[in-house]
Amino acid sequence: MNLAAAANENLAQYSNWLVYSSMAVYTLAFFAHIAEWVLGGRSKVGRTAAALSGGQAEKAAAPAVTVRQKDGGTAVLDRPKVVTRSAAGTRDVPDGPGAAGHDAQGDVYGRIAISLTVLAFVLEAAGVVARALSVQRAPWGNMYEFSITFTTVAVGTYLAFLFAKKKVRWVGLPLVTTVLLDLGLATTVLYTNSDQLAPALDSYWLWIHVSTAIFCGAVFYLGAVGTLGYLLKDFYEAKVARGEKPGALRSSIMERLPAASTLDKFAYRVNAAVFPLWTFTIIAGAIWAGDAWGRYWGWDPKEVWSFITWVAYACYLHARATAGWKGRKAATLALIAFGCWLFNYYGVNIFVTGKHSYAGV
Repeated sequence: MNLAAAANENLAQYSNWLVYSSMAVYTLAFFAHIAEWVLGGRSKVGRTAAALSGGQAEKAAAPAVTVRQKDGGTAVLDRPKVVTRSAAGTRDVPDGPGAAGHDAQGDVYGRIAISLTVLAFVLEAAGVVARALSVQRAPWGNMYEFSITFTTVAVGTYLAFLFAKKKVRWVGLPLVTTVLLDLGLATTVLYTNSDQLAPALDSYWLWIHVSTAIFCGAVFYLGAVGTLGYLLKDFYEAKVARGEKPGALRSSIMERLPAASTLDKFAYRVNAAVFPLWTFTIIAGAIWAGDAWGRYWGWDPKEVWSFITWVAYACYLHARATAGWKGRKAATLALIAFGCWLFNYYGVNIFVTGKHSYAGV
């Protein structure tokens, strides 16, 4: 074995250690997120949801108040209105764990959870870079590499939202849970030794096409988390609005999520924002196919399911924009669309034979 091959093998081993280390830190972050949700107090959004007592969309408070001014005149002030489940969320209202009003102990666990998530992200990103250096190409030539890169990008996108002061702390727990499951599957079932790609696939389009697909998938995942959270919170808010009393555990969990309208708006915005990039991903894949196989479209299973995913998200966005579909019907469409992407990610690569077998295990 020459020195270059030995160095590459060492880099691959370092990559594995870094990924395993990130999994250990993600596990600690998972428990810290759990502690934050258990010990943290209610957010303002949670208190608003819990205070619902009827099915009205908006109801006024007490009558207006007359205030005497210094110059002898009077002024009439309207009391604020109580916003209920159908009202849109606002950016200035804290959402979920880590928001203002939480007790000190829960907030400490929240800061620990975010700090551990950042550390795990750095370790995993270093593992992806080490893997790339060991194979001297883009680190997503097989399902193992795709998985560790995808989870890194998903966590990085979440942290970018936090850095931009977006109210997405509530995503932390489901995200870290999913990342641990994906990495566990990647390091056990999907693991592949570092190797080179087939010459036809060793192209600069690998950097363009697959990187955009990974980023789109990470954002679609965040949208799916928001959509699922919306459905759960909407059912909860509707139950409270009917005067029913959910169980203590369910209430404790649901009251730490943002308002249903906020979750619905978040899911729609992220899906709409990334959809044009998914369109570009499919076009880039077709161009790469033309260079690699001499045809732009050959009804390969990966191509078909990428297009099915595009159609599903297009139907969701079209229904929201033109047919006025909102709420649960639109959320169901969004989850179906993400299910198509998920099958394209796992099902096609693992269980279906096609020209994209280079992405298999």
